[in-house]
Amino acid sequence: MDLGTANTIIISDGKIVVDEPSVVALDRQTEKMIAVGEKAKLMHEKVHSDIRTIRPLRDGVIADFNACEQMIRGLIRMAQTGRHLFTPSMRMVIGVPSGSTEVELRAVRDSAEHAGGHEVYLIYEPMAAAIGCGLDVLAPEGNMIVDIGGGSTEIAVISLGGIVADQSLRIAGDELTRDIQDYMSRQHNVKVSERMAERIKINVGSALTELGEQAPADYIVHGPNRITALPMEVPVCYQEIAHCLEKTIAKIETAVLAALEETPPELYADIVKNGIYLTGGGALLRGLDRRLTDKISIPFHIAEDPLHSVVHGTGVALKNLKKFHFFK
Repeated sequence: MDLGTANTIIISDGKIVVDEPSVVALDRQTEKMIAVGEKAKLMHEKVHSDIRTIRPLRDGVIADFNACEQMIRGLIRMAQTGRHLFTPSMRMVIGVPSGSTEVELRAVRDSAEHAGGHEVYLIYEPMAAAIGCGLDVLAPEGNMIVDIGGGSTEIAVISLGGIVADQSLRIAGDELTRDIQDYMSRQHNVKVSERMAERIKINVGSALTELGEQAPADYIVHGPNRITALPMEVPVCYQEIAHCLEKTIAKIETAVLAALEETPPELYADIVKNGIYLTGGGALLRGLDRRLTDKISIPFHIAEDPLHSVVHGTGVALKNLKKFHFFK
């Protein structure tokens, strides 16, 4: 399971059986779950006073224990619908940020156990992402992974099945979304919701101000004027979004350089030869691989399936429990 801030993905027997937003809708009076995943996301920012929608994870870690437990239960039930994928004594491997504290690791483990997990193993997300990318993490060779998720960016240098150097930032896709919300409010005087900012990021998000033939068309944003509340229609181009994301992307660049500074010279040479792999939803930001390659002078490669690298890695790890290092 990839228990992510933005999406939770469950894999069983090598097949992805659940890929849903990490959102749950609860009744305010009874705290019972009304909806989970995509159905709950459709309710997000549209509910009345009797319902609350929650994203239980913030910055890659659990922010609401009860909501997270209910969300995991709901998604597991979704995976089991019409199929006998899990036994009552489920074995689960869950990806967690490499910068997690003991308290945060315990929260993930307890949530999974309360949701029905009998044996719960935790693996660091960058290690899972590297395994999911098809890298030989057990070899005496340096591999570097940059996993940009919804709530955290995980950067790790891996060799001989362990993490040699790492950086864990509580800055990722959600921070980029907030940057866009702030920019639209400040520059265009228009209020945009979290969901609208996400759509702007998907349609015209960019890490470079010059994309050439890959440049997307302007995206039309509708929303209320921040002062008058009158409706507004604002065309947004990728260049202005690149400018508004500049500071956050620069922080990710700095963290990559910090991890490289900690890397032993022999492993550094391997990384220069092999390149650095980008995974997670943030890897899909237009021009990010080119920007990082130009900045750091090491080739950056986008993983074949960046959104599912972590969950594929947890699936491989579950089948080879004796090979990899877990937190049980």
